[in-house]
Amino acid sequence: MTIALGTPTVDGVREAMAVLREWQDDEAPMQLHPGDIGWHYRFGPAETAPVIRTWSRAGRIVAVGMLDSPTLFRMTVAPDAFQDEDLARRLVEDLSLPERGVLPAGAVSVEAPVGLLLHDLLSTEGWGVDEPWTPLFRDLTEPVADPGVRIAPIGPDQAQDFADVLRSAFHTSRPTSEYRHAMSAGPFHADARCLGAYDDQGEVAAVVTVWSAGPGRPGLVEPMGVHEDHRGRGYGYGRAITVAGASALRKLGSSSARVCTPSSSAGAVATYRAAGFEVRPEVRDRIRLG
Repeated sequence: MTIALGTPTVDGVREAMAVLREWQDDEAPMQLHPGDIGWHYRFGPAETAPVIRTWSRAGRIVAVGMLDSPTLFRMTVAPDAFQDEDLARRLVEDLSLPERGVLPAGAVSVEAPVGLLLHDLLSTEGWGVDEPWTPLFRDLTEPVADPGVRIAPIGPDQAQDFADVLRSAFHTSRPTSEYRHAMSAGPFHADARCLGAYDDQGEVAAVVTVWSAGPGRPGLVEPMGVHEDHRGRGYGYGRAITVAGASALRKLGSSSARVCTPSSSAGAVATYRAAGFEVRPEVRDRIRLG
């Protein structure tokens, strides 16, 4: 049966996000989450729809991916299609041939969940592996403890504070106040919570955005950051804002909270562990060198 590759319209992104919600499960490996697309909406709908790709068979979406950058493609497939050979072979073709419009020629990366037949076929085609990432998981069955600092929602009025913390946390000039406004207009924002941790002077020390995939499904932490002026002083703002994010997800009905961070970022891993997250086996992106 024919498998069709497509790029959805702005309205079609909702369908892709809907199937991603259905595919989230506590027993599933770390994979593309609807919150990943929700976070991408900081660039606006006109910039988000063109980076989404779907693969459909008989009218059913069986794989979804997102270009997180021009050379990084993050994707997952339907739970019953992890070992589907026809789908895996089609994915390899579409990821490998620049004329298919998924990835360009040259050096590129693909993030896909552990357990896909796709990985075996990419290895056969000579794709290698990149630096390790550490997935972390926190069960939300039990109530979450008080974070120990003042926590408040980060709304549009605090958009500049949100951007300032992320700029400092990730040493980049990209985040702007418009990020927060664009996220608010996205189709998934009703299931997101954006929070700030405040110091004794009323300044925002850390921020987090968390994304629910619906009741009984794992939620996502994306992103979390601590302003550099509030790091390494023993106040634990990173732990506190992460705990607050987990609590927000539990109130939304999430069964667990997930996050993935570079294994080389020992401080980030330690922060999540301090917030009650458990380390899962490392994962690696697949890479094709130019």
